[in-house]
Amino acid sequence: MTFTPKYTITGRLLANIKRITFLVAELNNRRFLHIILLEMERTAREVSSFSSTSIEGNPLPLTEVKKILKSKPANIRDSEKEVLNYNQALQDLNLKLKEGKAKVSLPLILAIQKQVIEGLLPKFDVGLRQKPVVVNDPRSGQVVYLPPDAKDVAIMLDDLVAFIHSNSSKVDPLILAGIFHKQIVLIHPFMDGNGRSTRLATKVLLAEMGLDTFNLFSFENYYNNNVTKYFQIVGEFGNYYDLAEKIDFTSWLEYFTEGIIDELLRVQKLFPKIPVNQEARLENYHLKILGFIRENGSITHREYAKLVNRAKPTRALDFQRLVKIGLIERKGKGRSTYYILKK
Repeated sequence: MTFTPKYTITGRLLANIKRITFLVAELNNRRFLHIILLEMERTAREVSSFSSTSIEGNPLPLTEVKKILKSKPANIRDSEKEVLNYNQALQDLNLKLKEGKAKVSLPLILAIQKQVIEGLLPKFDVGLRQKPVVVNDPRSGQVVYLPPDAKDVAIMLDDLVAFIHSNSSKVDPLILAGIFHKQIVLIHPFMDGNGRSTRLATKVLLAEMGLDTFNLFSFENYYNNNVTKYFQIVGEFGNYYDLAEKIDFTSWLEYFTEGIIDELLRVQKLFPKIPVNQEARLENYHLKILGFIRENGSITHREYAKLVNRAKPTRALDFQRLVKIGLIERKGKGRSTYYILKK
C-alpha cells in the first residue's frame, strides 16, 4: 500500500504559499520583548484549546476556557477535561520541540491521542481503533463516510509518515502539512480524539518543517469560525476504498493555506507597535512591572513599591513610560488605580 496523493499546484495555492512565506519573514524580522512573547504564547494556547475542542462540539465559551486554564476546577466535568488535556498537550509538545524531541511518527501520533482523551475514554478504546466506525452528518445523523478497515489503519499511518519524510526536501512544507492533516482525518484512526489529535500532530509537523504555530498562532481558530465548511473540505463522502484513487487534495490545500494566512494576519494585528529603540531602552524595573502583571493580571502602585527600591515620583514615571509606548494601560482613579497589559 503506497500513499500517492493527488493534487494540483494552482495559481491560488502558489499565491497563498508565497504570501505565507512573506508574512512569516516579516514577523521574524521584528523584535519583541520576551514578556510580550510569553503573553502571546499564553493567549495562543487559550485560543487553540478553545477552538479545537469547540470544533468537536465542546460547549464551553472562550471566557470559561480562560478561567479553567488559569485555575483548574476542583470537580472537573468532561468538557473541562477536554480543554485541560488539549492545553497540556500543547505545552508538552512545545517543550519537546524546543528540546528537539518531537518528530512526527506513529508513536508520537499515538501519544498525542492518549493525552487528548485521557480520562475521557475506557482504556480499551485508547490507541488505534480495533473495530469499524462511521462518520455521521451532525445535522441529519445520516452516515456520510466509511473510513478504512481497522486492520489497515496502522499500515496507512506508517505509509503517510513515510511519504511525509521522504518528500520533505522535494515538496513545499505547507503542502506536506496539508496533505498530512486531511489524510489522517480520512484514515480516522481512533475511536475518539481524531480531530484534536490530527490538529496537534499537524502543528508538530509544521514546526518540524520551520513554521512554529505553537508559540503565537492558532490555525484551529480559523476552522472554528466556520466548522461546517471545515468538515466539508477536510472530509469526503462515501466509502474510503471507493474514493481512495479519486481524492483530490487541491481544494483542501487552498483552504488550509488560507487558514494560516488568516491567522498570521490576526496575530500580526495583535503585536504592539514598539519601535526597536524604545524597546532597547526598557530597564529591569520596567520588566518587573510587566512580569508582575503577566503573573497576576494587574499591578497597583503599592504592589510595585514592594518590588523595587525607587522613590514614589520615579515609580510613577516608570508606569508613565510603559503607558506611553503602549505596553500597559491605566484603569481606575486615585487610590483605585491599577495597570494591565494593553490589549
